[in-house]
Amino acid sequence: MTRFPGNDFTDFEAPMRVEADIAGLEVIQGEVPEHLSGIYYRVVCDRQWPSPVEDDFFFNEDGMAMYFRFHKGRVDFRSRYVRTPRYQSENEAGRALFGAYRNPLTDDPSVQGMRRGLANTNVFFHGGKLYASKEDSPPLLLDPMTLETVGEDTFEGALTSETCTAHPKTDARTGEMVFFGYAAKGETTPDIAYYEADPSGKVVHEAWITPPYSSMVHDFAVTQNFVIFPIIPLRSEHEWLERGEPHFKWDPDKDVYLGVLPRKGTAKQLRWFRAPNRFASHIMGAHDDGRNIHIDTPVSTGNFFTFFPDVTGAPWDPDAARGYLSRWSVDMGGESDTFTERKLMPYPGEFPRMDDRYETLPYGWGVLALNDVPGQERVGGGFQWISTVDLTGKRAPQVYYAGHHCSVGEPLFVPGDDRAGQGQGYVFVVVGRHEQMRSDLVILDAQHLDAPPVATVALPIRLRRGLHGNWVSDSELRTRVA
Repeated sequence: MTRFPGNDFTDFEAPMRVEADIAGLEVIQGEVPEHLSGIYYRVVCDRQWPSPVEDDFFFNEDGMAMYFRFHKGRVDFRSRYVRTPRYQSENEAGRALFGAYRNPLTDDPSVQGMRRGLANTNVFFHGGKLYASKEDSPPLLLDPMTLETVGEDTFEGALTSETCTAHPKTDARTGEMVFFGYAAKGETTPDIAYYEADPSGKVVHEAWITPPYSSMVHDFAVTQNFVIFPIIPLRSEHEWLERGEPHFKWDPDKDVYLGVLPRKGTAKQLRWFRAPNRFASHIMGAHDDGRNIHIDTPVSTGNFFTFFPDVTGAPWDPDAARGYLSRWSVDMGGESDTFTERKLMPYPGEFPRMDDRYETLPYGWGVLALNDVPGQERVGGGFQWISTVDLTGKRAPQVYYAGHHCSVGEPLFVPGDDRAGQGQGYVFVVVGRHEQMRSDLVILDAQHLDAPPVATVALPIRLRRGLHGNWVSDSELRTRVA
């Protein structure tokens, strides 16, 4: 008998378990710009079988890849499970076989030693290939048009790490993809493997470093001259896995470290910079002037994740978890081993994005999801607002409110056309209409986020909470090789 437990995954966030094809989504407000031609890929977490773990959380769910395909004002939708080895084995068994999050010691004996990756964190395109990824394993290739799973990809064997990030960066000038794997020698190991691949996807550089302690390195920063690895005190220890405890725990007594390497550098060139305890995860953007490095990321004074406990046993603090977009600056020409921090945004938020055409370069525009706006009423939970960020200081933040009992996912910038200036185009955001038990894709004017949406594209179904996604234009899709 299949029965999902009554944990957090109820109501709007209950498992969907649906692979769908919907042609010609209804446009219930405005008009979809006819010149938009391409695909918005994203991925959500959606468990196929009930978890054997009590109070499990969505990081430990199967990846459901999906897309919104744009062509001449029409938008089509498709969703498919990513057929990871884990998904396939559980599908054949008709039940869950894998246990606690990133703890292989809790798995059914029949799947011991099998890849545990879920491909539930990001979908990105490089070298003509579409990748679905999660940071605990190599990525999987998907067919860009059908979303069918092609298979695991190790970059023709060049990925020597056991893991691969879900947050690669593409150099806006060279087209190179910079990526890494943490826990590169296996779960809870501190090692990080750093790679660069040319525009075709061939790995052209590899270097290994060892941080001060083993931690979650969910995202990193890349500039024209440097690569930066944030070591945040969301730590891991193998003894915790052996005792059946959570893989990650927050350690309020550990400092934050930034490991800085020159691009295509080696471990001998590594420098460490430190600052007092704090939390950060996603990077909006980073750049350097040859000496000074600037990294923009939401920063909080405490642990953001409710489901990863404090090593001291202290309860989760919602106020300390609020992150504010801030700039970390490192002086590579000085003697200090510290870095500075400056708040950039007055409202707390997460899921920051920039105009990806400026990745690794100086930039002035960004967007992120907010969980609070002073003076505005909150009705419902989760992120409910989207806001622009003007790093030039010329314009105040522009805020879009999704509505009462609605939630927003990660915002995504899509250029208006090939000649559009920075931040000129659209912001896509998936909005959950909780009372109606369905979702919309809302298209906003990136320069006028507080104006009525350009278009609202309605889905007849709800989409569970998602993590990340990317826009791939039709001209890019014409380069596809798989």
